[in-house]
Amino acid sequence: MNQTRHSTDDIAIDEVFQQLQRTWTANDAQAFGALFTEDSDYVSYDGTRAIGRGQHQHNHDQLFRGVLAGSALTGELESIRYLTPDVAILYGTASVLMPWRSRLPKRRLSRQTVVLLRTENGWKITAIHNARVRPVTVPEPNSFPARMSQLMARIAHTLGLGRRTA
Repeated sequence: MNQTRHSTDDIAIDEVFQQLQRTWTANDAQAFGALFTEDSDYVSYDGTRAIGRGQHQHNHDQLFRGVLAGSALTGELESIRYLTPDVAILYGTASVLMPWRSRLPKRRLSRQTVVLLRTENGWKITAIHNARVRPVTVPEPNSFPARMSQLMARIAHTLGLGRRTA
């Protein structure tokens, strides 16, 4: 794919990400849903999965008229990677800003993995997965938590408990 096409597509994909934020902030479930393909998947930060544009519109209509009324979505596009000329993965971060807040709480920051598909109507979201940004520190192998886990694994193995090994 030539550089000009990538540049044009990057702009169009960035615009979809911006529209995602604008339609959310307008609390417009119809316009929000229009950004998705008919058969799209939406995995929320809590792991629930919705299938299809209609379900996304319904869910967000309920949210925008309920617990997320007046909320805004603010975010940043991190990167775009093309799998094919017509399929791209966008990585971004975003957070919901409630109307009574002036700053985003760090604990609400989410990372989005968005799969976009080029359609006859431009780029559309065919899958999105949200996950909270909460890095976990992995204990060193010699730390107390690691040594306790190693001990429990040896005990379980010795007693024949837990999962079976082949």
